[in-house]
Amino acid sequence: MAILSDVHGNLPALDAVLRRIDALGCDTVYSLGDVAGYYCQVNECIDLLRERAIPHLMGNHDRYLAAGRACPRSSSANVCLDFQRQAIRPDNLEWLSQAREALTVGDVSMVHGGWLDPVDEYLDRVEADYFRGRPGRFFFSGHTHVQVLVDFGAQTYCNPGSVGQPRDGDPRAAFAWMDRGRITLERVAYDVDSIARAMNEAGFPSYFYNNLYYGTKIGGTRP
Repeated sequence: MAILSDVHGNLPALDAVLRRIDALGCDTVYSLGDVAGYYCQVNECIDLLRERAIPHLMGNHDRYLAAGRACPRSSSANVCLDFQRQAIRPDNLEWLSQAREALTVGDVSMVHGGWLDPVDEYLDRVEADYFRGRPGRFFFSGHTHVQVLVDFGAQTYCNPGSVGQPRDGDPRAAFAWMDRGRITLERVAYDVDSIARAMNEAGFPSYFYNNLYYGTKIGGTRP
């Protein structure tokens, strides 16, 4: 199985990740949320998830868009969300609004944020005590845009990182995959110029996408 998160409307990155997932032979793919937000190809990304019947969890940007809410933390995010509110097709908005907040498959537990708040909890630090007593052997969440893999012995936590907007100084799209209980973190180079051109053509200044060349949040610069 493959696990991806935080696509954020970046189709070239999602295409590259899915091609790598297919090459690995993963039979199932799960999306941990935030196909929406930031970049201009939200319909194309949702269409791709829908075509492949990839289960998708509710992320905070997904909820902002589906519920007509603003992001309380970022004016830049709200500029992007305002664009997506005008661009998203009604059928894709309906699909997004139906996303569940958590998913359990066997001994694998998945959310977007954390297990105290599935949609908007940031797990910037993970410790064994946080997971002790929670049902499950493997725990996956996104939201921070930073890859993490920690083996606590009886339990393992993984953040697959972000497909569409990595924030760990590596601009390559990130995801994870698991085979027979072994989790592997992956990075895939993609055509950043392509999404940069699409953003420019959609009317966004370079401030909103230059970060993709450096693997940072919007407004970030080369580490």
